[in-house]
Amino acid sequence: MAVTADESTFDAFVHARTHALARTAYLLVGDHHRAEDLVQTTLVKAARAWHRIQGEPEPYVRRILHHEHISAARQRRVREVPLGTYGDQVAARAGDPDLRLSLEAALRQLTPKQRAVVVLRFYEDLTEVQAAEVLGIGLGTVKSNTRQALARLRSVAPHLAEHLSPRSEPAGGSR
Repeated sequence: MAVTADESTFDAFVHARTHALARTAYLLVGDHHRAEDLVQTTLVKAARAWHRIQGEPEPYVRRILHHEHISAARQRRVREVPLGTYGDQVAARAGDPDLRLSLEAALRQLTPKQRAVVVLRFYEDLTEVQAAEVLGIGLGTVKSNTRQALARLRSVAPHLAEHLSPRSEPAGGSR
């Protein structure tokens, strides 16, 4: 069976972006096994729709990831909090392991949508406009979720306050 252009571009996308999707998924769910499941579900759905994606596939695939995360969070009442390989990668980026653990615990106190906004804005360094596009929500919703999430993080983890200041937008971004 011959490989189509769609299949080869999807394979290239998966090869290039799976690690980044897994990091984001880990930050959203806090467990490397659930993160792997979330990425797998996301890529299966993306593969089914691949021929319909117009333009860059990244925002479309990330939107699937975040929608799947929110759907799973609605279904799950008990939250697990084990750390794994992705946690070690986050620790390396965060530097201080205690800071990382505090931040992960604080992130679990947010709603799924607030967590998604914080991860996209401050970990993935997306602008408000880009985060709105990925999540399929309005710019105002991103702004209000960011404000509410940061207030909640400051409330539950005041020792993290110096790390929770909103950064200015990259050139061309919107505030």
